[in-house]
Amino acid sequence: MATDPSPQIPMRASSKRSNNSIHPVDVETPPVRTPTPIIYREIKHFKKWIPWLVPAFVVANTVMFIITMYVNNCPKNSVSCVADFLGRFSFQPFKENPLLGPSSATLLKMGALHVKEVVDGDQGWRLITCNWLHGGVFHLLANMLSLLVIGIRLEREFGFIRVGLIYIISGFGGSLMSALFLQSNISVGASGALFGILGSMLSELITNWTIYANKVASFVTLLVIIAVNLAVGILPHVDNFAHIGGFLTGFLLGFVFLIRPQFGWVSQRYAPPGHSSSARPKFKKYQCILWAVSLILVIVGLSLGLVMLLRGVNANDHCSWCHYLSCVPTSRWSCNTEPAYCSSTQLGSQVNVTCSTNGRTTTYFLPGASSSMIQSLCSQQCS
Repeated sequence: MATDPSPQIPMRASSKRSNNSIHPVDVETPPVRTPTPIIYREIKHFKKWIPWLVPAFVVANTVMFIITMYVNNCPKNSVSCVADFLGRFSFQPFKENPLLGPSSATLLKMGALHVKEVVDGDQGWRLITCNWLHGGVFHLLANMLSLLVIGIRLEREFGFIRVGLIYIISGFGGSLMSALFLQSNISVGASGALFGILGSMLSELITNWTIYANKVASFVTLLVIIAVNLAVGILPHVDNFAHIGGFLTGFLLGFVFLIRPQFGWVSQRYAPPGHSSSARPKFKKYQCILWAVSLILVIVGLSLGLVMLLRGVNANDHCSWCHYLSCVPTSRWSCNTEPAYCSSTQLGSQVNVTCSTNGRTTTYFLPGASSSMIQSLCSQQCS
């Protein structure tokens, strides 16, 4: 009997009519446990924002300055101008405006803060519009560079809504305090809003104290920056009341808008499924107290200040030493910043201008002198 030397191996073929593949050997394999995938979620409470509002504020302030210089039109309204090659955009004489900018009359026309216009003329909008005007190129550059340095960092951390609210409300608070104490001068500039940003950075550091690593160094550095900037405000022709009012408003608003949850609550909220830990509150008790107190103070303070201003209250009558907060007189400078007033007589092309402050009289030969030209001469005469 013949035998086949090759071993007989059972084979199973897969049918072309079926989509199921049949393996040569059916072996039951134990199920393999795949690890639960880790889901990474962005922690929205600490995410980084793309700053665009602060640069937009810089552009808006710059555009407003260009428009102001166009309206100023120095060659038409003044006897002499600085940088005549700029034509309509040339600057007022240095004696009238050493900051390379427009005249006071133009700033007033564009919306500068003047208490008489606010109280007697019912032009309360000047408390807002003055924050978008600047007295000159130097004034604009100083404020905008500072805003870019400190504002972009804050917007990247907290977003445009919070920073925008702090900027606008702080500017209003600075204008309000300036109007209560400096009632004879006009005031312009974004300094109040800028100091509000500085104040909010300080309160943000305080209310979120536990999440900072180098907290003491950051606190001391920020205090030095604020102290130096406020010290500059005691020089003449600088509205330090706007700085102080903006700083105080921004300081309070920082406790309201820039509060962060504690790390324990964040790690618990974004923990993977199945992770159990003891429940922790979102905010610490001191953060909640600071939030409530600051919100009440900022609402009451701004409301009370606005009521006092509209009633014609002069805050200097209730504080005899407060004027030193804005200017400290020394042997090198005077704190007298009263606006220039002159009497003028015109006979043909001859114009006599007499300053009411120092009694100085000068005769000019100006054919067809306009009131704007005479006011410009008055400012130079009294400087």
